[in-house]
Amino acid sequence: MSESVTHADLREVLPGWIAGTWTIDPDHSFVGFTIRRLMGKVHGRFTAFDARVVTEEDPADSTVTATIELASVETGVEMRDDQLRSAAFFDVENTPTMRFSSSSLRYAGENWVLTGDLTIRDITRPVDIDLAFLGIDPNGLTGQTRMGFEGRTTVLRSDFGLSFGLAVEGTKVIVDDRVTITLDVEAVLDT
Repeated sequence: MSESVTHADLREVLPGWIAGTWTIDPDHSFVGFTIRRLMGKVHGRFTAFDARVVTEEDPADSTVTATIELASVETGVEMRDDQLRSAAFFDVENTPTMRFSSSSLRYAGENWVLTGDLTIRDITRPVDIDLAFLGIDPNGLTGQTRMGFEGRTTVLRSDFGLSFGLAVEGTKVIVDDRVTITLDVEAVLDT
């Protein structure tokens, strides 16, 4: 946590904050990505994922672990989705999941930065995810305590062995190296 934020300040920064273990609600969460392709962008999402958030009294000690089923990728074009599942991209037959495990959480201005290890195709790289805390509702619509947050990060797919379509010797880039990952998450407090 930033030295400029004290525990007393957290009541204003994180209203309603409570310690506990939370399970992601996949029906009210979104894991997506955007990547430039030729003259436009491709937007996609993953429909099968699981995550656990453990919030601590000191938010900086909180942790997140997540698993995403790569075969669940959807871009709206079946042929492209099949190509993403192939050995040229995710190789879901041999590496069916993408995993994230956090190592630190710090307050940075108006938002938080979650640092951790992202693993794709058995290659692990550190990433920083910019997080915006959306609040905690102790009496959600279903009577469950819910927490919400948004996240965003950009990774280089070449760092994970995903090099199909990158420029070779000055040729045109078919698919950009930078991938923006976006998260919209609702999690439910375990009882």
